[in-house]
Amino acid sequence: MATPFIAGVAVAATALAGRYGIQAWQAFKARPPRPRIKKFYDGGFQPTMTKREAALILGIRENVPAEKVKEAHRKVMVANHPDAGGSHFLASKINEAKDVMLGKTKNSGSAF
Repeated sequence: MATPFIAGVAVAATALAGRYGIQAWQAFKARPPRPRIKKFYDGGFQPTMTKREAALILGIRENVPAEKVKEAHRKVMVANHPDAGGSHFLASKINEAKDVMLGKTKNSGSAF
């Protein structure tokens, strides 16, 4: 006697769970897309690099300690090193950005 009752409750619970799952999936598909966040500076270099441009290239703020500058330089340089298929021009700009952020610039600009 109890077996048909338990089977009916199980079928009803499965139907409700399926209905909830379908509603959740439709709500998930209907949500607006989130914009992608850009992590790196797009480019368009200025003739003389400013501290703002250097911070954008390295992906850091303008007033960070030297350790953070060196860490950010290392991360960006690993991704763009000429020995790993990167550009010599970008590598020189990344190095120039590090020098500007650390205050070691000579006001001469890039080698390119």
